[in-house]
Amino acid sequence: MAVAPPSCCLVAFPPRAKDGLVVFGKNSARPRDEVQEVVYFPAADHEPQSKVQCTYISIDQVPRSHAIVISRPAWLWGAEMGANEHGVCIANEAINAREPAAETEALLGMDLVRNGHKQAGHTCKEVTGPK
Repeated sequence: MAVAPPSCCLVAFPPRAKDGLVVFGKNSARPRDEVQEVVYFPAADHEPQSKVQCTYISIDQVPRSHAIVISRPAWLWGAEMGANEHGVCIANEAINAREPAAETEALLGMDLVRNGHKQAGHTCKEVTGPK
């Protein structure tokens, strides 16, 4: 795959953004030849005790997930960036960790982004991680 460009996020708040709006933007830091999908998932109610299959593992499903629009690499479940029906925007940013990665399968950062969109309420403060 081609080398990924650096990732950039921006947020503009009033008065820099017009009409009292907040502007959110991000470019993807994924390799140029990796397919990015922009996908809409409607809000949905889920059965008690149900699971959701993320990229590598399954986690408990929330009772109700919000409608979301996300951008994601086609091969994985998670999201690079997106917004939910309440206007909550979340993006993935890569960081360089000092600790080696665990040998066990786990949630990816992009899985956390998609779960945050699905589970968040009306504000980012309500995004607390997988339930």
